[in-house]
Amino acid sequence: MKNLKTNDDLIKELLTPDEQQELTSDIEQAVIKYHGGFREGAGRKKKNPSLVLKFQIRVSEKEKEFLAFARKHNLDYDKLMGQY
Repeated sequence: MKNLKTNDDLIKELLTPDEQQELTSDIEQAVIKYHGGFREGAGRKKKNPSLVLKFQIRVSEKEKEFLAFARKHNLDYDKLMGQY
């Protein structure tokens, strides 16, 4: 077990520098192709950076009216709450 060689050792021993570079670039391309990011059929959708996220909160009708009023009149919530 003294003479164990790694894949890197074998590549350096058996391939020329040009062949080593070509092998390295092929491996990098294969990794990029199969790992991460949007791929067709991967169940991932492309993200649109201009799309604003929407969220919902459940509030009563009275709270909804207050929020509409506050937005319309540009109320400062920090002042209303006494600067928590």
